[in-house]
Amino acid sequence: MEIEQFITKAVTTAIGALYGEVDPAQIQIQKTRREFEGDYTLVVFPLLKLTRKSPADTAGPIGEYLTAHYPEFASYNVISGFLNLSLSDRFWLDRFAAIADDEAFGTAPRTGRTIMVEYSSPNTNKPLHLGHIRNNLLGYSVAQILAARGHRVIKVNLVNDRGIHICKSMLAWKRYGQGETPASSGMKGDHLVGKYYVEFDKHYKAEIKELVAKGMEEDEAKKKAPIMLEAQEMLRRWEAKDPEVYSLWETMNGWVYEGFDVTYKALGVDFDKVYYESQTYLLGKSLVEEGLQKGIFFRKEDGSVWIDLTADGLDQKLLLRGDGTSVYMTQDLGTAFRRFEENNLDEMIYVVGNEQNYHFQVLKLILKKLGYDWSDHIYHLSYGMVELPEGKMKSREGTVVDADDLIRDMVETARDMSNELGKLDNCTPDEADAIVRTVGLGALKYFILKVDPKKTMLFDPRESIDFNGNTGPFIQYTHARIRSVLRKADETGIDYSGNPAQATLLPEETALIKALSDYPATVAAAAENFSPSLIASYIYDLAKQFNGYYHDHSILKEENPECRRFRLQLIAQIARILRKGSALLGIEMPERM
Repeated sequence: MEIEQFITKAVTTAIGALYGEVDPAQIQIQKTRREFEGDYTLVVFPLLKLTRKSPADTAGPIGEYLTAHYPEFASYNVISGFLNLSLSDRFWLDRFAAIADDEAFGTAPRTGRTIMVEYSSPNTNKPLHLGHIRNNLLGYSVAQILAARGHRVIKVNLVNDRGIHICKSMLAWKRYGQGETPASSGMKGDHLVGKYYVEFDKHYKAEIKELVAKGMEEDEAKKKAPIMLEAQEMLRRWEAKDPEVYSLWETMNGWVYEGFDVTYKALGVDFDKVYYESQTYLLGKSLVEEGLQKGIFFRKEDGSVWIDLTADGLDQKLLLRGDGTSVYMTQDLGTAFRRFEENNLDEMIYVVGNEQNYHFQVLKLILKKLGYDWSDHIYHLSYGMVELPEGKMKSREGTVVDADDLIRDMVETARDMSNELGKLDNCTPDEADAIVRTVGLGALKYFILKVDPKKTMLFDPRESIDFNGNTGPFIQYTHARIRSVLRKADETGIDYSGNPAQATLLPEETALIKALSDYPATVAAAAENFSPSLIASYIYDLAKQFNGYYHDHSILKEENPECRRFRLQLIAQIARILRKGSALLGIEMPERM
């Protein structure tokens, strides 16, 4: 039974004995505010209609009843309309024993709900960058948290493998590539294709400049630039399954997929299923035809298909271009339909940046108008962009922070800082490599996930690897410190198994047990809010509490064997919860540092 449930049940009994039957909705239990003495507080005001007494005269007898009839309550105090209750050391020791005995502590029973989480969703015209890293880490972590809450979670990736963006890279490679391949260039495939996306943009801008110099308006020049017209023609040929274009598309996308897989593996993220836009856009087109027949959509004179959402406070939305080619909305309609039909989903979560807020608002509305009520169970997990001290990234200009480069730099920065602090002095080369990779990636993941998803964040690689402060390495080092203490206990033959015969707790020990007790509720809140930052904040606070305790109190050198036994068991549980919480963020905890 959770602590709040136990207190609610005891309070209900006390009120029933003192004042008569009470409506459960009137019993409000909350954690006692830090400036007051106590663990949990009963809000008395809702009970006054039943008791017909003042707040103080209502609260006092309840506190007396609880301390007299329940050994779990050590004392109470009344502040205005609040009854502050202090739980006994025996209660917290029993609570700690229950935590230690529960192998699944923090993991909820199966709910029977199926939730799909889509993240990554890259275009196949460029490598993954820093923005993709936030997307992947956020999506993967949310999926892990939801699974911990007992849901069946399906992690999916939608690869945007068709459209004008890939045609730009294909055309530039065809014009300027001279047969270059990943093997001949020594470049990862996604980097090679991205190189030609930038190349396209360079020539496109040059053609626009030339047309403007000849007297054409810039907006017109952007539409009439020969290289853009040729890319649009390539897209039409692709949709018509032109053998030459299709073969080139398959080849270049194959290069990209191989490159993506390397990056995903380095990040430690994976997927249960991968969808491809090229396999869903035709289904989307059929839904558009269905909408036309029902009069939900309309066709303009140029042949393009639209939906008018002005009555819903929005605008008109394009669904098919005049030449018959599809847009992002087209394939998203088809993909959503297929996912709900195939998987009988209870909820579909799209992890996509906040620049697409309008897109998902429109997607849900269109599906609703088509008669698909499951559209109410689509949720857009909208997150803020990642910015650098230099400002925003621009992939067309090749000024993005490449994901592979960043991962490599994080690992090397971790190596440099670990060497500076002497943390690798007693490690073999293989151990050092494993540690700096764990620390570098832990720093990256924690720095990104500790920020509320809705907020834009500023990324500073070196700050993220600081071994002090609110960072991944600080938490990892705390875990390694605990594991070191436990190893020394084992090496010196100290047996800390069994139930310690301890009757009293230090205030810091009670605080640590309270913190451990909060873990399930923290996971529940993180799942409800789709916010890994709540887990990050929790494990940081737990690590900080432990370090204060470790600094002030002896563990291995404690002379009282029962006290030492309890302290070793306590820090072992702290290490376990640090591991469990960090795993929900995709972060490994090292055994030594």
